[in-house]
Amino acid sequence: MPRAANAALGSTRIRLDLAYDGTDFTGWARQPGFRTVQADIENGLAGILQSFPPHPTLIVAGRTDAGVHARGQVAHFDLTAEQAHSLVRIQRGTGNRPPVDLGTAVLRRLGGILVTKPDVVLRRATVVPGGFDARFSALWRRYEYRIADPLALHDPQQRLRTTWHPFRLDLEAMDAAAATLVGLHDFAAYCKPRPGATTIRTVQQFRWTRDDDGLLIATITADAFCHSMVRAMVGACVAVGEGRLDGSTLAHLHFDKHRISEFKVMQAHGLTLIDVGYPDDASLAQRAVDTRNRRSLPAVAEVASMLASD
Repeated sequence: MPRAANAALGSTRIRLDLAYDGTDFTGWARQPGFRTVQADIENGLAGILQSFPPHPTLIVAGRTDAGVHARGQVAHFDLTAEQAHSLVRIQRGTGNRPPVDLGTAVLRRLGGILVTKPDVVLRRATVVPGGFDARFSALWRRYEYRIADPLALHDPQQRLRTTWHPFRLDLEAMDAAAATLVGLHDFAAYCKPRPGATTIRTVQQFRWTRDDDGLLIATITADAFCHSMVRAMVGACVAVGEGRLDGSTLAHLHFDKHRISEFKVMQAHGLTLIDVGYPDDASLAQRAVDTRNRRSLPAVAEVASMLASD
């Protein structure tokens, strides 16, 4: 049964907005024997709902890799009616404390357990319509990648979220190359392949700037990303910035169905998931349905024509 239909079975859907430092995590997804963000939060939920199994499972907007950070990650889970009641009922010994809504109760109870894990912060917990799906309802995800080349300030306090690069990089060349990757394309050349998974994505924005400290900041927004796609795209631009790769060739790599050796996938710690965008409540369920439909790409000839006309 589709996740969006769970609410019809009497459950309540909760959205979590959270941030984390990915340094000590083996990524988002639960893995036996390793510390992951999903496992820490799900274990916290199991703790506050110990007497009310089955315990919730999280669905996330973007499954970040090991070492990748998040400032605006979004996830959701479902509570049964009994679980929801257990969280909002007035506890013995609390006197005349006024009741709280379910979202506030989740935030307080779950945050109280996670307070011992300062590299994960729950920002909000809210009740959302049953049609909300953190993964499939999303319109876009935005990432940021930070690089300190010799022109930038090398701040040791920011070293865990900034890649230090030994060579000077050409900002204008990198920004021009990034612009060629915007649009609907097959990004197989930039993705780690997964059986049966599509590599067709729509990149809505990709640009490079320098901040006041001279750091090179890549901002990349897309409807979705495949495995290691952002770090590969950044790596391609870095190769351009070093003068090792012609920026005009990045667009032609769309037609390469395999990973190539002209650039390297960048280190994980420079990458942060900034935020995730969703439609209004009335459009959430339909967006989830549309996203589940396999993406299609115009014929190669049509893509070549579009590139030629740019």
